[in-house]
Amino acid sequence: MQTNEREFRQAQQFLTERDHFLVVSHVQPDGDAVSSTLAVGWLLSCLGKNYVMVNEGPIPKRMEYLWKSDKIVDLSKTLHAESYKHVICVDCADFKRTGKSSLLFSEDAEILNIDHHPTNDGYGSYNLIVPDAAATVEILFDLIRFMNLEMNQNVATAIYTGLLTDTGGFRYSSTSPKVMAIASKLLEYGVDGPGLSELLLEQVTLPQLKLLTRALNGLQISEDGKISWVSVNDDDMKITGAIHEDLEGIVNYPRNIQGVEVGLLFKVINENAVKVSMRSAGKVDVASVAQTFGGGGHVRAAGARIEGSLETIVSSVIEQVKQRL
Repeated sequence: MQTNEREFRQAQQFLTERDHFLVVSHVQPDGDAVSSTLAVGWLLSCLGKNYVMVNEGPIPKRMEYLWKSDKIVDLSKTLHAESYKHVICVDCADFKRTGKSSLLFSEDAEILNIDHHPTNDGYGSYNLIVPDAAATVEILFDLIRFMNLEMNQNVATAIYTGLLTDTGGFRYSSTSPKVMAIASKLLEYGVDGPGLSELLLEQVTLPQLKLLTRALNGLQISEDGKISWVSVNDDDMKITGAIHEDLEGIVNYPRNIQGVEVGLLFKVINENAVKVSMRSAGKVDVASVAQTFGGGGHVRAAGARIEGSLETIVSSVIEQVKQRL
């Protein structure tokens, strides 16, 4: 187990001694966020607890196969006025990543913060943070085993999904022997590993391909060839018919160029804000770059929302990367 037993014991007590939970993950949820939300929902179901799962936005369409994915309330479409004292945050590197979900927290809310991001500041009343874990679902796998709950195919598929997506198909450096052992165990529960890899890693939508083409047409690279970046704006999204989840993976293209140490994707949110995704080949800690701008993440994968114009933000981020090269 990658963290001390006391934190797992506290998490177990929080889950077993309380009821009427709110389960939230970060805005614009990825595979680990969605899967972690559902894994916690499954765990609470096993304990006979009442709970509601919410997110500020919709889950990716390609993950609608997951158990009870349709039960995650999309707060951007549905009003939910009730407040909750017992909150479980999963895969949220910092409190602000909960977005509008935090409006449902009561003033005296107790928060169980379960996460694997090294930049997590421990904002919870109780914190189960394992920076060495490849994904938040890895921590939940350990918690489920710690609580002696017998897994089934539903939760195994969710955990496998989170591991698969957050390790880039078991290709990133976070793919430890333990991760592979967990994946092997999950396959024993009937998880369709090849099918999930095809769906989540291989298939692309036509709008996604069109968006990638437009982004790569504007690809830029620094004079020394160590930094490469692309940008996407609202016109790109509208013309191609792309949605947010179609941005997934685009940042890897500039990063994958031979000789490039850091790849960047600048997504224009509006004229005064840009979302920056960062990927590193290993020499640059992009989490520290993201933290400079109020964001966070991992050494090789991080991001931040930055206020300002695109031109100014591109210049500022690239300067920070250059300082670390």
